[in-house]
Amino acid sequence: MSAITAAKRLCYAVLAALTITSSPARAEVTRVSVTSRADAGSGYDKISGQIFFSVDPRVPQNAAVVDIDKAPTTNGRVEFSSRFYALVPRNGGNKVALIDIVNRGRKTIAGAFSVGPAANPDLGDGLLTARGFTIVGVGWEFDIKGDDLITIQVPLAQENGRPIRGVVRATMTPNAGDTTYTFSDLAGYTPADPNGPESRLTWRTHLWDAPTEVPRSQWRLAGNVVTATPRLEAGRVYELSYVAEGPPVAGLGLVAVRDTVAWMKHANDTLLPAKSAYAYGASQSGRFLRTLVYEGFNRDEQGRQVFDALMIHIAGAARLTLNRRWATPTSLEGYAATAYPFTDRAERDPISGASEGLLDNPRARSTQPKIIYTNTGVEYWGGGRTAALTHIAPDATRDIDLAGNVRSFFLAGTQHTPSAFPPPDSGGQQKANPINWRFALRSLLVALDDWTERNVPPPASMVPRLDRGTLVPASRVRFPAIPGVASPEALSAGKRAANPLLAAGSGENAPLPLLVPQVDADGNEVAGLRLPDLAVPLATYTGWNFRKPADGGSDQLVPLLGSYIPFAATRADREARHDPRRGAEERYASRASYVARVKDAADDLVRQRLLLASDVNLVVTRAQQAWDLVVGQLQETSTAAGVAR
Repeated sequence: MSAITAAKRLCYAVLAALTITSSPARAEVTRVSVTSRADAGSGYDKISGQIFFSVDPRVPQNAAVVDIDKAPTTNGRVEFSSRFYALVPRNGGNKVALIDIVNRGRKTIAGAFSVGPAANPDLGDGLLTARGFTIVGVGWEFDIKGDDLITIQVPLAQENGRPIRGVVRATMTPNAGDTTYTFSDLAGYTPADPNGPESRLTWRTHLWDAPTEVPRSQWRLAGNVVTATPRLEAGRVYELSYVAEGPPVAGLGLVAVRDTVAWMKHANDTLLPAKSAYAYGASQSGRFLRTLVYEGFNRDEQGRQVFDALMIHIAGAARLTLNRRWATPTSLEGYAATAYPFTDRAERDPISGASEGLLDNPRARSTQPKIIYTNTGVEYWGGGRTAALTHIAPDATRDIDLAGNVRSFFLAGTQHTPSAFPPPDSGGQQKANPINWRFALRSLLVALDDWTERNVPPPASMVPRLDRGTLVPASRVRFPAIPGVASPEALSAGKRAANPLLAAGSGENAPLPLLVPQVDADGNEVAGLRLPDLAVPLATYTGWNFRKPADGGSDQLVPLLGSYIPFAATRADREARHDPRRGAEERYASRASYVARVKDAADDLVRQRLLLASDVNLVVTRAQQAWDLVVGQLQETSTAAGVAR
């Protein structure tokens, strides 16, 4: 071992035991305990530890936390703590903090912005390090457990010195008939009286149907696990409810993220100094960010703006069931999280009569960040996320203009998370959708950084629109009649969730409109940001995929899943299948011709700043693989009759 290496290890060992106490009189971060520090590669250090908070529940920005007034206090302050991780450039970097809104306690940043084959597991494939970001994740979710997870520890609400009692509930849909089922959404709650009268199990065919009670003699409860005799039916929606006690003050997760960023930006002795801060949140974490800005947590205790910019990915119009009593943030249940308001600007709601927006309300109006939204077809079609409502009026009759500090991009032809390639069996009726939206996300992160730090406007929004006929009711989607592929035209968006912040009501249980992107003759979406896979297609790519008949509920979607439905290779093949879509050889003269068109499409996206020039070769390589998968190793001189004009 060299003397330099030994010295470096000794330095890391000393830093790993470091505890930093915050000195400013009003610091909500009271101390930071660093438990480990190591070389992460690429000129970065990796730091892990615990952040400790102490907040005054009487401060208006804190009083917005549900049940904070019922949390135990020390000297009049509520105390809690979160795990954190940080990746810090040794040369100081760009002094911009990129906050990883961790998803169920897991890091998301490296995977979201990496497309290269040799990604650093902590830092990705070089994009983030090249920009010089300081990357930080802090725990905000109470209902997850695991030594390797980034969690938060919050106090439990009490009344008169006793834990509060109440009913918790969650749903699940089994894929196979069995006798034992775990309701994972209730992992944070232990039944106070498993056999009490409030313990109920019901089932429905669809979530919005009237429930049918499962007789109490046919099931028993242990923790959040149900054992049923006879077994429950695959494809049904089951809801479990029971009495729990001691609700966690879950909204403190919003405060933990808020105050960590405020500490980084403003404390004199912060371990992680930053002049500005962005956040990236995807799916559950994207819904967290929509909740954070709407409920006023982008303003710290001193009234200062917390996040300068946000990248909110695959959240649709939904928020998170976090800042409430008996919260279930782990839940995948989008139907329970889509409540008015849906748009950033205030739009009058004809159902409730209210008029406000995600950013246009008294809590959020003065501290609006720059925002880039990105959504896939899943967020338009499935789970009640109704992404169209983020850019149309609440009555679903007209498009709206987005605010100047907002951009929105529909990533056409993609699913919630890209599948592997070649596309695998998915658990649904079709193979999973492999279009890799990370290519677009990378370029949009660069655009967000340039917009925020250098005032360079990003590309214009790209979403389907009512006035252009590219956004239509689901019943009017012109999806082709492909043998073996069910049509999505009869799907429903479900119903609105409640918004407890609107005193006059928020139209709870009113039907949500299902407006979705229109498609072409191949079934591919015609509007939005179209990556080369879709612009020069070899398949139909959707944001929906139905459950297999063997799993029950075959008229329902598999959550978060899209479809890959390849074209036939030749005209003869597709005629034998009775497939209305032209085959690959009817469209492209040869493999080389196809790949050249993909390269042209990629170059066009580079010119629009929607694809990084450094990523074009990877896009072309994927195109070559896609051709070989669909068509096989054909001769370059192959010229089928009816080549695409």
